[in-house]
Amino acid sequence: MEVSAGMGTKVLERFPAGAPRGSWTAEEYAARRRTEGVPATVVMDLKTDAFLVVVPAGDED
Repeated sequence: MEVSAGMGTKVLERFPAGAPRGSWTAEEYAARRRTEGVPATVVMDLKTDAFLVVVPAGDED
């Protein structure tokens, strides 16, 4: 799932903020991407109440 998140980023995956493990699943997903060489980070989208794993636009194709 790659969706433009604006401000020069692409969303690789979304995780609900209300999940029992909070941001952990997003952090684990981002860590796996980083071991593959993808510069993934986790941000909070307050509008949708979700943790987003994002990469700079154009870096993940």
